[in-house]
Amino acid sequence: MPWITRAHIHVDSEGQALSDMRLLFATRSLRMFSYGFLSVVLVLYLAGLGFDEWRIGLLLSLTLLGDTLVSLFITTRADRFGRRKMLILGAFLMVAAGIPFALSGNFLVLVIAATIGVISPSGNEVGPFLAIEQAALSQTLPDEKRTAVFSWYNLSGSFSTAFGALAGGWTAQLLQGGGLGSVASYRVLVFAYAAAGLVLALGFLGLSASVEAPASASPVGRLGLGKSKKTVLKLSALFSLDAFAGGFVIQSLIAYWFHVRFGAQPGLLGTIFFLANILAGISALSAAGLARRFGLINTMVFTHIPSNVLLILVPLMPNLPLAIAVLLLRYSISQMDVPTRQSYTMSVVSPEERSAAAGITGIARTTGASISPAIAGNLVAGSATASLPFIIAGGLKIVYDLLLYRSFKGSEKAQALEGQRPKA
Repeated sequence: MPWITRAHIHVDSEGQALSDMRLLFATRSLRMFSYGFLSVVLVLYLAGLGFDEWRIGLLLSLTLLGDTLVSLFITTRADRFGRRKMLILGAFLMVAAGIPFALSGNFLVLVIAATIGVISPSGNEVGPFLAIEQAALSQTLPDEKRTAVFSWYNLSGSFSTAFGALAGGWTAQLLQGGGLGSVASYRVLVFAYAAAGLVLALGFLGLSASVEAPASASPVGRLGLGKSKKTVLKLSALFSLDAFAGGFVIQSLIAYWFHVRFGAQPGLLGTIFFLANILAGISALSAAGLARRFGLINTMVFTHIPSNVLLILVPLMPNLPLAIAVLLLRYSISQMDVPTRQSYTMSVVSPEERSAAAGITGIARTTGASISPAIAGNLVAGSATASLPFIIAGGLKIVYDLLLYRSFKGSEKAQALEGQRPKA
């Protein structure tokens, strides 16, 4: 990646560290591309297999719950058993989810595959990858560069998800236009998702030993946390609430809602989420500058609230163009809190606790998000309640923002970080 230069790192083996950073950006881009193209058609595929909205919602919840259990197991062991090994294991678990989804229409088989494998119904990051990669990146970054690099890291992910959504939607529509049945066209994308897992595993083999935890850093306690345990658990509780709210409006369900409400076809859905994720990536990139000026906590909260107001407005729009416009406007400011949240988490823990801290906060998010799709599936199934997931999600996210501000704005660590920004 051309924006990652030697100026961003501060380790002895600069050449190898730079190579590792670029490889981590590349693997994230491939992973998010595969998440994007699958998420646009996943619910359409499950509906085509004959599952009703209740079972689809349940399966999505179990998928995210399984991702949570996988992440808990892998991320709390990554620093002890090797970050590279755990990343490769995660890649193979993508394959373990993708192949059964492509080959079977049996609900029980899909439940088992969803629980033990890694698959993203939301188009967002799932599984153990993010936590381990953040820890590896933080190890080579000076504190003042972390938020900026995390912004680029999130930008690469959002852009990749965008192009994945565009490719997935139009590939399915072109295959259907060529005479392939809808379910068969979606199945092609599921096979492609499994293949991406294999390519990821090969990519992680190229990482050097410099991505591993320092030899002197051994985890403290069963969860790998020591003195930062209280802060991490408090953040985890808040992040779980945010993710629970987000689970009502995961990308797969939004795509299905647009399809049912306005008759949007796969190609249009791919285009919508292509634009949405491009805008989300740009919004994440702007986070570093805002954080330097206003502080991490202020940036996290005061960019998130307006985006959630817009989320509530989406189902209130009377036609498809206006609903798309409001959704895209929401995405244009929706991700400014993400790199700042990640950077803040890394800043309040010691290096030997970073994989565990990122993993536990990430698991809290996945746990929260795993509950709500089952509820949202039932709501979307009813004509009178189909719009409620947007309203519930936006309202709960605003509550999260206010609680986060109240809990951490006045903290000693937050004040220290606030003090690092230039004075006006």
